[in-house]
Amino acid sequence: MLPVLAACLWLGPAVLLQGAPCERVRIPMCKTMPWNITRMPNHLHHSTQENAILAIEQYQELVDTNCSPLLRFFLCAMYAPICTFEFLHDPIKPCKSVCQTARDGCEPIMRRYNHSWPESLACSDLPVYDRGVCISPEAIVTDGLADAMWMDITRDMIVLEPSDCKSWNAGRCKCRKIKPTLKTYLEKNYDYVIRAKVKDASRSGCNEITTVVEVLEAFKSLVPILQTHITLLTNSSCSCPQLPHNHDLLIMCYVLHSRLMLFNGCLAEKWKDQWSKRLKRWEQRLDQQQQMRIMQERKQNAGRSEHSGGPKSNSKNANKSPSNPRKINKNKGKKEAKEV
Repeated sequence: MLPVLAACLWLGPAVLLQGAPCERVRIPMCKTMPWNITRMPNHLHHSTQENAILAIEQYQELVDTNCSPLLRFFLCAMYAPICTFEFLHDPIKPCKSVCQTARDGCEPIMRRYNHSWPESLACSDLPVYDRGVCISPEAIVTDGLADAMWMDITRDMIVLEPSDCKSWNAGRCKCRKIKPTLKTYLEKNYDYVIRAKVKDASRSGCNEITTVVEVLEAFKSLVPILQTHITLLTNSSCSCPQLPHNHDLLIMCYVLHSRLMLFNGCLAEKWKDQWSKRLKRWEQRLDQQQQMRIMQERKQNAGRSEHSGGPKSNSKNANKSPSNPRKINKNKGKKEAKEV
């Protein structure tokens, strides 16, 4: 299932990240993984790798016990998910079987210390191999295929261009249908949202499709939309999502290097008049959600600072008398009894 995605997992020393949504893995535990680029926030909602490092370090001793050969892989797939072009804002999760193997091997050791497998890493929430997109060690291919060649297309990640586009597409192009709902809008956090009509589409090689659309209304965009007719770039051999001609469409996707992109995982739906009001409400909810997340992170960071400074504050107050008068009398009575 993942040989296609595996082509995007590794950045060579000559490939640079230039303002790309992917970033090099800086988590020490995960630097030995067969990928070295990741995407934040991760599956556990850490917005930065620094926050992820603080959280994943709690499992270092468990990893050192070698309770499961898949534990490190599973943790890194959760805390430093692989960044692939077609799943930039919807990172690939580890397969359910990987989680179960890691849990079955390590939970007995955790129980010895009165700990159980954390709910945040629940295996039931993960996709099953062959029923969804997921990652496992045996699915990663690091060598080039016999009928393919490596090409550096986007300058921030390597993609694989097969020699036979039709046979390649026939086996892997399965467009995911995504419905425009509030939940989708909040989870995906698309970079641009427009109402548009398809005017033309052309393919250049296997891995680049250019779609010209007429923008009828722009609701959101990270880059200015100054012209009526703009191009949407699909840097993939799959033409996903499908864009029917001669229809007003609601299109939501992402921006990469100031280019409006269109690929599997984005949304395209026939336009309905009620979308205008809904989109305004959804954007307000998204702003509220982001503000709440920022506040929660600030509280967590403040809590960590207080916790790390706890022993110091206790030592400073060690000579101060207790504030509870009952404790004073009780301790005084014990001391007098011992002296007698």
